[in-house]
This record gives sequence, C-alpha cells and structure tokens, in this order.
Amino acid sequence: MNSTYQAPRRLIKTADEIEKMRVAGKLAAEILDMIKPHIKAGVSTLELDTICHDYIVNTQNAIPACLGYGAAPGRNAFQHTICTSVNHVVCHGIPSESKILKNGDILNIDVTVIKDGYHGDTNMMYVIGETSILANRLCNVAQEAMYRGIATVKPGSSIGDIGHAIQKYVESERFSVVREYCGHGIGTVFHDEPQVLHYGQADTGMILEEGMTFTIEPMVNAGVWQTRLMGDKWTVVTKDHKLSAQYEHTLVVTATGVEILTARPDEDLSRFTA
Repeated sequence: MNSTYQAPRRLIKTADEIEKMRVAGKLAAEILDMIKPHIKAGVSTLELDTICHDYIVNTQNAIPACLGYGAAPGRNAFQHTICTSVNHVVCHGIPSESKILKNGDILNIDVTVIKDGYHGDTNMMYVIGETSILANRLCNVAQEAMYRGIATVKPGSSIGDIGHAIQKYVESERFSVVREYCGHGIGTVFHDEPQVLHYGQADTGMILEEGMTFTIEPMVNAGVWQTRLMGDKWTVVTKDHKLSAQYEHTLVVTATGVEILTARPDEDLSRFTA
C-alpha cells in the first residue's frame, strides 16, 4: 500500500535559494578535490582538517558548518571543520594529530560549507596507497549505491524509493546498509526534513516535489549494519569492526529529474536528468 505524504511548503526552495545552494555545493565539492594531493601515508587527519579549514575561510570566504556544531546534553560541539572517518569508522570521525594515515587505509572526508546562509554538504572516499580488493569493492559499491538512490529522484517519486534502491543493490553485493544514520533535508538549516533513509520500501514516505533539496549519503558496511557510538559521543564505528564506506551528495529535485549540487568534475553523471 502506498503511504506517501506531501512535503511541508517550507521545504520547497525558490529559484534564488537553489542558486545560492549551487554556489555552496560547488564550494563543498571543491574542497574534496583540493585536499586530494595532501592525502597520503604519514599525514595526520588533523593536518587535513587544518588545510580544509584554511581554504574554506581564507580562499572561499565561507564558513565551515561542522565547526562548533551539534552541542547537546552530554556531548560537546564538534571542534573541527571536516569529519575524517578511517577504515571501520562509519561517520563523524574526529580529526586528530595522533591519527596518522598509512598505506592501505580507506578514508572518508565529509565537509559542509555555508555560503550566504546556505549549506553545501558532501563526502567521498579516498584510498591511501594500495588497499585490499575488499576495501576497493566496498568503496565502489558505496558510490554506486548513492548513484542508484539519486537515480530514483524526480517529482512524484517517494523517499522510500531512494532507500529501496540503495538497500536492494547493496545487499545484492553482499554488504549491508547502516540504518541508524540517514540523509537529510538541507538549505539554511543544516539538518532538516525529510529524513532520507537508505533502506526501506518503495512507494512510501514523503512525495518528492520540484524544489526540494536534501542529501543522499549511504553508509555501507563490509559486515553487519549495526554500529556503535564511541565515548566522545561523535565517532561511530561498525559493531564488528569491519570496514565501512560512504559517499554523499546534496541535490535538488528539478521539473524532470534531479540536479546534483555538489557534483565534482571527475564524475560521470550522464545517467541523471536535470
């Protein structure tokens, strides 16, 4: 049975708002390209954070959204510009001077930029040196899972279509999809409605409409989908300590399909209709 429902009007962006989000999205994507040459064995994740911070503030004249974000009872605000999640860290990894990258590691960098009040949020995987066949395949599946979720997006489809496409593909590759964390609406608010689950049933959830903006960011585990929150109340790891990979884009629903606001120059996005 179809159990879709309509989006609140406040979630529909105007043409002017979407243009501002294009700018923020482009800046966020630029960070992921800019940092590539610096990612190598022997570099600390804190060094990468410092480079990204300086670039956002001094070159882009923008604001790092994660810095100072998310204070809650029992949890301090995030104190860095990017999240650096290595190997079995699922998300929200904290940059550290003591976390030195080594050959064979896989690293996710997650960055959100604020420009003129609007957010651009994206992340991707990097392989340090040569890694295992499993790690490479996991990263490739996570990226393809995100693309398959994005490919369902158009006016009249539903949030459930996204999660269904992702889950079906990931499980066919004998991996699992994290369920505790999801994509989200975005604009002047960092994390807004709708929640975009990366698993579930087609034809369920909010109906997509032109002008909606949100992220799709599946976390794909080599083992079980369950996770564990560390004592810092930020870092999330796989329960079985097996590898995890993630890709994320911010997008907008267009009249005929989808536009990826955080697209990078190296991506082949020919399958998507704007």
